[in-house]
Amino acid sequence: MSERLEDILAEQLTVVFCGINPGKGSAALGQHFANRSNRFWRTLHLAGFTPHEIFPENGRTLLHYHCGLTTVVERPTASASELARHEFKAAAAAFEQKIRHYRPRCVAFLGKAGYSALSGQRAIAWGLQAQSLGDASVWVLPNPSGRNLAFSLEQLVSAYGQLRQAIAHADQQPLLS
Repeated sequence: MSERLEDILAEQLTVVFCGINPGKGSAALGQHFANRSNRFWRTLHLAGFTPHEIFPENGRTLLHYHCGLTTVVERPTASASELARHEFKAAAAAFEQKIRHYRPRCVAFLGKAGYSALSGQRAIAWGLQAQSLGDASVWVLPNPSGRNLAFSLEQLVSAYGQLRQAIAHADQQPLLS
């Protein structure tokens, strides 16, 4: 199994989606959100970030749509609940340096746990955050994991769609070009 799932990043992307950490299956395959129960790729398409659903094995094509992927913690686990708080703290400086280096316009944390651990805030609201990360605005979106039963596909699409609409409004043009 791979020790590390490679980021899908380039400089000055519109948005970098940030998972908590890779699942073991995703790391083994070298593909982000590889578990078919994960709704990330479908949600991204239905929210308007991509013109069609991308499959995990083609994840790098996300760069064509000015989007990227990374994780807060690099260590793969079967469940994010296996991560210790100190792992988030240990990862914070490298994560922030990565974001400052690539300079995306927006960082979208997928779930509250990663952003809470990095920011030190316990009470996190969904959506746009008051703090930025470098020059990037910060959003917190629901985790698309199939284990996250608190959000239906429709609710995920709505939340991710709010980010897409905010980006389009800031640009005064559609995200897809």
